[in-house]
Formats: sequence, C-alpha cells, structure tokens
Amino acid sequence: MTIPNDPTRQIREAAAAIAPHLVAMRRDIHAHPELAFEETRTAGIVAAELARLGIGHRTQVGRTGVLGVIEGGRPGPTLAIRADMDALPIHEETGLPFASQVAGKMHACGHDIHTVTLLGTAALLKEMAPKLAGRVVLVFQPAEEILEGAAAMIADGAAEGIDMALGFHNHPEMPVGRFGFARGACLAAADRFDLHVRGKSGHAAHPYAAVDPIVAASSFVSQVQTVVSREIRPLHPAVVTIGMFQAGMTYNIIPERVHLRGSVRTLHDDARDTAEAAIRRLVEGLERGMRVRCEMDYQRKVPPLMNDDRVLEPTMAAVRAQFGDVVEEGEASMGSEDFSEFAARAPSFQLRIGSGAPGRDDRLHNDRYQPDERCIELGVQALSRAALELLA
Repeated sequence: MTIPNDPTRQIREAAAAIAPHLVAMRRDIHAHPELAFEETRTAGIVAAELARLGIGHRTQVGRTGVLGVIEGGRPGPTLAIRADMDALPIHEETGLPFASQVAGKMHACGHDIHTVTLLGTAALLKEMAPKLAGRVVLVFQPAEEILEGAAAMIADGAAEGIDMALGFHNHPEMPVGRFGFARGACLAAADRFDLHVRGKSGHAAHPYAAVDPIVAASSFVSQVQTVVSREIRPLHPAVVTIGMFQAGMTYNIIPERVHLRGSVRTLHDDARDTAEAAIRRLVEGLERGMRVRCEMDYQRKVPPLMNDDRVLEPTMAAVRAQFGDVVEEGEASMGSEDFSEFAARAPSFQLRIGSGAPGRDDRLHNDRYQPDERCIELGVQALSRAALELLA
C-alpha cells in the first residue's frame, strides 16, 4: 500500500478491506470473554495476529498483556496506542449468535471492539511504517475493569521510552460515525475504601445491652453524603458512593459486625485529598460517638485521566481530515480509566469513538449492550490517521 501526501482514500480502502476479518475476530473474542488477568486466550489471538502481520511483540507483559512494536522509516518520537482486553462479570442477555459462551462473563464494555480495532490499526500502520517518523508501541492491556492492568504493564516496562500515548473508547451515547473529546481532566480519579464496623452482638429486644453496628454504620452512610455537599468546592466535581452494606442474618439479633464498601471519584487533586481526609475524620467520630470500633482500608487506585492538547489537537485534526465534520466536544465523566497511568507518564489523549446503533439506547456495563460494529472500521481509520499525523 502506498501512502501519498493525502492518505484519506488509501486509509479508508485499507480499513474497509480488513473490516470483515476484524468483525469475525471480535465476535470470536466476544463469545469467549475473559475477566481481569485471565485474558490468556484473547492474548493468544492478539499475539497470533501480530505474528501474521510481521510485527514484533512480547507476551505476558503485566501478566496477560501483549506489547507490539512497529518501527518507522526514520527517527522520531515513540507513540503508544493502548487497547484493553478484559470482560466483565455480567451474564449476557443479548441472545445474539455470538453471545458469550461463558456463564456470568460478558464483554459489556466493548473491550472486544477495542482489541480488534487496535489490531486493525496495527495492520495499517505496519504498511505505513516507512512514512512514520518514530515508532509505535501497541499496548494490549489486561485488567482495566479492576484498574490494575496498566500499572502491571508499566511495571513490566510498557511505558519505557514513550513520548506520547493515545487511548480510545467506544461511546454508545454517540452514534456510530461520530467522534468526541473532552479537554483537561476527562475521567475521574478512582479511590475506594472498605470499612468494618464492630459493635457488640445482642438480642433485638434488649438493644441497651448491645452496641449496634448497624445504627452506627447507617449514621456513617448519612454523614458521608455531606463530604461532597459541604466540604468540596462546588466547581470541583466529586462523587462518594456506598456500594455495599453487609450486616446481620436474621430478625432478632443485633450483629457483631457491619462491612461497608465505598467509591470516591474526583477530578481535582485537592478534592481528592479533601474527600479522603473527611471520610477518615467521620470514621474517627463514629468510634467516639457510637461506641464502635472501626477498621478502614482506604486505597487510592488511579489518578484522573488528563487529556493533553499536544496529543488531542493533532489527533482531532487527523479525524477531521479523514472524515470531515464529525467531531463533538463533550464533558468530563466521573467514570475512571487506568489509561490515566500512562497519561501520568507522558502527554496523552483518549479519543471517544461513537458506537451507538440506530434505534438503540444502550449503555456500557449492561447485560444487553451491543455496540454498532461499524465503529471498528471507523476506529481503525481514525487511529491510523492520528498516528500518521503524530509521527509526521
């Protein structure tokens, strides 16, 4: 394939030619979903395809990740392009011929789409390599859903020598054929905590002789709602959610323990610090005021995902050059992504690829989610053109 000064047509035709192969791979991966750090079959498919394309690669990077490298035709910076591979613990209810064959596991976030989109991009960039000034590192990452795969791959050297990074995610909120972006902090930092509240078990008829951890923990659930409303600046978005409350076994026994799990999402460092300090203070007050003993494990997982204009602007210019006026600027989301671990080490940008199918109102992480598969071919075009621009 020869890439002239205006590669629009050649990229479009090359992506169209391989689209059926990519869709077939996607459906195979979709039917055989694997959870975080279990992606051995998926990684095997990736490694086999890279080998078929003549792209050098390493396996078992960050346990189950794959790292490929395409050398450009002349010296230049190193661009990493990252796709995630893991599925979710959801039982699929789509009824499609290629629906998950594994009970309780499903690609409900489109990581199967991401995996084959990057494989298609790898195929085009391999052909365009002589036109590239620099090198492309292809990052096929495990365990995004538990926010641990990026750190695992980075610990194995995946970010070494990277000058910039490009990520992407399918977005069912946008129709297929549209692309989007958000400036600055586009996804939130994700922190979480486990709180164990211990009281004194007793008979429900004699609560004065017990120390009720359910009342204490319920008080904490109410108090923690004030962290966002009364301690964090209104212009600094933050979310504190209690996602689990486990206590007791029956009607007439006050239990010994309560176990809470919570999630904290923030876009700004000072809000992140404020939220953690406030939650710790509320736990201390709970012990003193409610006569319970508390043990809390508070974990900072990933930082906010920061989009850098040095990568964002040329990428969006490339998308416009390839497709025309198909771009929309969006808002930040309080969701989280461990691509932020790469963004903390090099200028980065995450592209939003429209995947909404006509007549559907899908959302990620639901048991009937199915993106429009045309987003694969369009994503290949967008990422390939972006790489050509970034390594011009």
